[in-house]
Amino acid sequence: MNIQNLHSWDVTPQKARQLQEKLANKVSLKPMRKKPRFVAGLDCSLDKRAGKIFAAAVVFSFPELEPVEIVTATLPLVFPYVPGLLSFREIPVCLEAVKKLQTPVDLWLIDGQGIAHPRRLGLASHLGLFLNTPTIGCAKSRLIGTYDQPDVNKGDFSWLYDKNETIGAIVRSRIHVKPLFISPGHLCSLDDAISYTLACCRKYRLPEPTRIAHQTVTKAKNTL
Repeated sequence: MNIQNLHSWDVTPQKARQLQEKLANKVSLKPMRKKPRFVAGLDCSLDKRAGKIFAAAVVFSFPELEPVEIVTATLPLVFPYVPGLLSFREIPVCLEAVKKLQTPVDLWLIDGQGIAHPRRLGLASHLGLFLNTPTIGCAKSRLIGTYDQPDVNKGDFSWLYDKNETIGAIVRSRIHVKPLFISPGHLCSLDDAISYTLACCRKYRLPEPTRIAHQTVTKAKNTL
């Protein structure tokens, strides 16, 4: 996979915020032109005691959602925890996992935020710029914004707002289950983000790609 080299990871939190503001202008939210053949999930987990961070990338065929490829990666934990700067902590190990893949991924579902971020560059948006591939932020909780609760049926959603700007959607992926916080990352629209997230949800709250990525990275960390 052709990964863009956008910047160094050896930065201070102040420099990281400046980079976010600069890179946010490069994010494109245009609709996807073609349906994906392969979708992938990415998730990270860290072990503070061991000083390591782990990532798992899991590729599925689409729309069948049959598993195709699973890889993991591990790196030393370097960047500190700073609210709003999660991508600087997680992207380096995510990219190490992506480099191991043999399957050409057409769409990434990321356990994190897309543009639903104070500087409009959450993990999914930031990763999308590096991967130059459509990305969707599939978060389990809100980072910023206001919203009304969606109705209780699968597919019901409401909009996530930051002041007067629509930055995502609160999507019910399963009946009577807590909703997901969905936002476009890069090279896709908000409508794409909602529809493909729902298309990747089967019997569980989480889309299959991020659900299996989470299971995989948890297992990798626990077998350290």
